[in-house]
Amino acid sequence: PPNTRLETMLPREDSRDAFISPKYKTIEELPAGSVIGSASLRRQAQILAKNPGVSCVNFRGNVQTRLRKLDDGVVDATMLAIAGLNRMGMQDCATTVLSYDQMLPAVAQGAIGIQVRSDDTRTIKYIAALNHADTKTCVSCERSFLAELDGSCKTPIAGQAEIIGEEIHFRGLVSSPDGKQNFHASRVGPVADFMKIGREAGLEIRKEAGEQFFADLMVYVQNIQAANEKPTKSAA
Repeated sequence: PPNTRLETMLPREDSRDAFISPKYKTIEELPAGSVIGSASLRRQAQILAKNPGVSCVNFRGNVQTRLRKLDDGVVDATMLAIAGLNRMGMQDCATTVLSYDQMLPAVAQGAIGIQVRSDDTRTIKYIAALNHADTKTCVSCERSFLAELDGSCKTPIAGQAEIIGEEIHFRGLVSSPDGKQNFHASRVGPVADFMKIGREAGLEIRKEAGEQFFADLMVYVQNIQAANEKPTKSAA
């Protein structure tokens, strides 16, 4: 919102994704025709890139609802952020916690931020002590990458930054929704250059993919959103 800013980030939870299935341990193990439940275009694209023989279906509801649908056989597998499962004490539900090579997480996944009014100096002063500097630096790097791509949590864009020693390591990915086109960028540099690193990675992918790719992607996302927002007929 205008006149607000993301002032403080709490220490980040594990940002990885969890693969959950009663029969299989990885995306690659799923046989052709299997159904994975996920409403995330980011996850769907990466799933299809690794195993084009499966189908991805929209899968909504809270954690318990999704796990119940999985137990009922509605789908063969689903995916959730391990951060959410950890915070709910449900980490044992995860079949496999996927590495970044297996599934690159969403920008800011696992992080909790506190947004405040820009002129609220009293609140800014009080919450400053809560800020976890490394988390804020990494998330800011990821958000600068996302900003160059005009992306959001509803687009198939992934990005993760880590501070290792005195350097920040960033990996970014943009995919077509069907997983057939995948554009990667990675950067390593001084921590002080965190905004520049994210921004340059975004510009690299934007140049490689081309503007028509992003125009088509935005049309696809808008059509998906419109379909999800259509009112459903109530039973007579």
